[in-house]
Amino acid sequence: MSTHEIAENSNAWPFQEARKIVARLKKHRKDEVVFETGYGPSGLPHIGTFGEVARTTMVRHAFRVLTEDKIKTRLIAFSDDMDGLRKVPDNVPNREMMARHMGKPLSRVPDPFSNDYPSFAAANNARLRAFLDQFGFEYEFLSSTECYTSGRFDATLLRVLEHFDTVMDIMLPSLREERAQTYSPFLPISPRTGIVLQVPILAHDAGAGTITYEDPDAKERVTTLVTGGRAKLQWKPDWAMRWVALGVDYEMAGKDLIDSVRLSGEVCRALGGTPPEGFNYELFLDEQGQKISKSKGNGLTIDEWLRYASPESLSLFMYREPKAAKRLYFDVIPRHVDEYQQFLEAYERQDLRQRLSNPVWHIHSGNPPKPDMPISFSMLLTLVASSNAENAETLWGFIGRYRPGVTPQTHPKFDALVRYAIHYFRDFVLPQKRFREPSEGERGALLDLREALAQLPADASAEDIQQVVYEIGRREPFLDKTGKIKTKDGKPGVALDWFNMLYKVLLGQEKARASARSWRCMGSRIRST
Repeated sequence: MSTHEIAENSNAWPFQEARKIVARLKKHRKDEVVFETGYGPSGLPHIGTFGEVARTTMVRHAFRVLTEDKIKTRLIAFSDDMDGLRKVPDNVPNREMMARHMGKPLSRVPDPFSNDYPSFAAANNARLRAFLDQFGFEYEFLSSTECYTSGRFDATLLRVLEHFDTVMDIMLPSLREERAQTYSPFLPISPRTGIVLQVPILAHDAGAGTITYEDPDAKERVTTLVTGGRAKLQWKPDWAMRWVALGVDYEMAGKDLIDSVRLSGEVCRALGGTPPEGFNYELFLDEQGQKISKSKGNGLTIDEWLRYASPESLSLFMYREPKAAKRLYFDVIPRHVDEYQQFLEAYERQDLRQRLSNPVWHIHSGNPPKPDMPISFSMLLTLVASSNAENAETLWGFIGRYRPGVTPQTHPKFDALVRYAIHYFRDFVLPQKRFREPSEGERGALLDLREALAQLPADASAEDIQQVVYEIGRREPFLDKTGKIKTKDGKPGVALDWFNMLYKVLLGQEKARASARSWRCMGSRIRST
């Protein structure tokens, strides 16, 4: 069977989503399909923002396979930078300066980080775009401010004004009574202060394209056009207006926006449009199980993940179970690094049907690279922890012993993995280490162990090293006196206290269990002590 035929019946979620768009086109024929992701630049870009783009890109590629690339597609990354600043984020500098611009569009609030960008929104937009570019995403970036002020939204804004009462009828039942008293889908922007005003609309004239409101400070009636960036829409009507103006066919959203998607869909229909296809993904949670927030900064940032792991591992995290809530914290990183590699290695052995269900096929748009990792990330972390390697060069010294011929030059991707492991060790493993001084008796045993290990040849196996460790441990007070520990050669058993001591004194860890490579590293460490 062909790729297209298998894709039509694949249970992989990107294909399931893509089939919704195919069905949509049968009802509403178009020459081009528009995918959209939205981003609020009120805080630093975080991994949830990236997740929308990554997942939507997977659906877009699945759609292209289903339609055999006969229909053009576009992905719009849209920034809501016309929104007013309602709260100064907790994780930015110059907060007092930002507070003086409260209520202004994010694109008119000065950059608190530096003088490199004209606004807070521009600085955050640049960070988002740089990251998306780093991943190689194909997208078109659109700024809400530019769309409003350039006139791109003017025709649809006038359509909203024509259906003002219908939009109000849709929105008012969803609001608290107090909020409903002053609600308007249009938010005028004060020509005097530049603030996005939350004021009642006293009159609206669809023919003239104007709204009338009372200036809250001057207490004077003001009539303004709704076009040209002089006013913007409340975010739910704004979302609907954007779907119509840009012809959006697919957009996913978080589970917390289910009601918003419904209301925006109703407004979209009132404007004569068809709401896009999509699904509601589950939210990411922090270490305490709380929803991550851009303004709180309680989740992982994009840069933080990429300090400890590859971009592909992050894409795997996003691919898996998008409708299930998942903790997004540092401890999930090592598992996803290794599981990405496992999927990549499995891909080589799979038939076409299995490959189209393999995450790496979707992560790499149908063209995953060849696997080339001689050691897993978990093993690298064990090597770092066992050797207390302070830098990549030291760690490469150990790697060279176990994988002759593997060098940073021959395996550049693995070299990156080595550096990730060093960073992870320094930031998360090393701070948890608690070394202790050995007692006099333990010190004597360690000296004997060092001497015994020194007698071994340089190419001694892990089993040889382990045997020496056991032999030296067969002394008081480390002998097993319970008789429960059985050995194959009939020799006395060694109590767990011996191994616990080695771990606490040499590695600063509690866990008394070592892999073959750990024994080699521990042996090397004792020899050099």
